[in-house]
Amino acid sequence: MSNFSTTQDHESTGISNQKLAMWLFLSSEVVFFAALISIYLFYKRLFALGDLTPEGLFDIPFTSVTSFVLLMSSLTMVLSHNYYEIKDYEKSKIWIFATAFLGTVFVSGQIYEYTEFIQSGLTISSSIFGTAFFFVTGIHGLHVVIGVVLLIATGSQMGISNSNRIYSLSIESLALYWHCIDIVWIVIFTAVYLIP
Repeated sequence: MSNFSTTQDHESTGISNQKLAMWLFLSSEVVFFAALISIYLFYKRLFALGDLTPEGLFDIPFTSVTSFVLLMSSLTMVLSHNYYEIKDYEKSKIWIFATAFLGTVFVSGQIYEYTEFIQSGLTISSSIFGTAFFFVTGIHGLHVVIGVVLLIATGSQMGISNSNRIYSLSIESLALYWHCIDIVWIVIFTAVYLIP
């Protein structure tokens, strides 16, 4: 009975309830991150605090590499989804774990960066800049961690329910979520790291 309710199409749109729910969720996430980034940019003029300025702390080449890794994970997610669609489940599984690995590399880079900033004296409570920076990037990092957990769980179950339409929708929803957090990171990276 639960299978019927989750695959049922929404009456007025013809889109499955699961896909519609994911689009609504992602829309709310985009609005949430837009508000966070807007607040960051609004208060950015108050960030000049001697040595603890964004320009004095950020290692743009390092963050560019971790950002590139995260963006490449969108490609591996596309490959996983495409292989799933053509029923090549083994390759789909490989690419979904590759996506999880790249997401883990990104989060590891973020943790390393946080460690460097904390050693330099920047913490979430040291300044408005610290609060804004750690909150915006940390919330995004949490979304990546959640995505990695979902990717690993999905990849681990992939051999169990290959013919299930709900599972195919889950892969598609997970891909939408992953692409959304990648796109949000492009905006965060630009607003936080690149705009002087």
